Amino acid sequence: MRFLLDDEQREFARSLDALLTAADTPRTVRAWGAGDSAPGRALWARLAEAGVLALAVPERHEGLGPLPLDLTVAFTELGRHAVPGPLVETVAAAALLDRLDGAAASTWLPQIASGKALVSLCAPEFGGPYALDPDAADAVLLVEGDTVRLAEGHGRVQPSADPARRLARPLGGTVLARGPAVAAAAAHAAELAALATAAQCLGLGRALLDRTVAYVKQRTQFGVAIGSFQAVKHRLADTLIALEFARPLLDSAALALADGAGHAAAEVAAAKVTAGEAAYAAARTALQLHGAVGYTEELDLALWIRKARPLRDAWGTPAACRARVLAPPPASTGAEA
Repeated sequence: MRFLLDDEQREFARSLDALLTAADTPRTVRAWGAGDSAPGRALWARLAEAGVLALAVPERHEGLGPLPLDLTVAFTELGRHAVPGPLVETVAAAALLDRLDGAAASTWLPQIASGKALVSLCAPEFGGPYALDPDAADAVLLVEGDTVRLAEGHGRVQPSADPARRLARPLGGTVLARGPAVAAAAAHAAELAALATAAQCLGLGRALLDRTVAYVKQRTQFGVAIGSFQAVKHRLADTLIALEFARPLLDSAALALADGAGHAAAEVAAAKVTAGEAAYAAARTALQLHGAVGYTEELDLALWIRKARPLRDAWGTPAACRARVLAPPPASTGAEA
């Protein structure tokens, strides 16, 4: 199968790249990590104006979607520019509320589409016990078994390998929905979260590779650029191949999820583990070829390197994703015939 984005999707990616390049995201990342969410919220509003968040919200709730493939286009650019905040969690929360419908969906989905509401989502069964950035979010949804709650607060913010990922356990809350439909909706939301995170990983890996290629062209040793050494070329080529291999898997997973295919969960898991491992490998390559300067706080590269491992493990560790890929396919219900 051959995957190509159409002209509109490529133009959408270029416009987001231009928007984020002009936004000075390194300054936003550093402010977010220090607990100042104002620059991030301003950037969030501009992304909403560009239609990013509406892609996860259905038209009946003032959105444009859900459009998984277009979301991967957007989140690849968000990853390329290391945009902080619970963006993945917000689109996952939109997917959850859309499947449940009801009063909570009518209240929150239009606000998500317009960028007025920043929502975090905690689903321990799929993504661990912590909510991302609950201190900056307007709402935190907590899924436990067959119940969804609107959290009333959160515990102490925990340190993370990526300072711009602020984690805390949500506490208590008002019940928004309860019943068998919650588990199915949460599983769907987790798949969308894994897909968006995979797209972030792909963008992050490409940014690390681009920055490293630029560095080895200007850094000299023994009178020549270190990029001319075969060992360096091979390392960069391996990194590029891994990232290129992840791209079609990501597209295939997005199409499967859009179609509601029975194999979508396995496709998403394959994309997540491949893109996550490729991004992590790109971070290790960047660090090795930059040397110690690569992880200094003053160099922006460290902002990207420190995101690689948390993103690789978010919404499905490599081991969990491989297990889902190897799991027997679900029994056919005849609905796809």
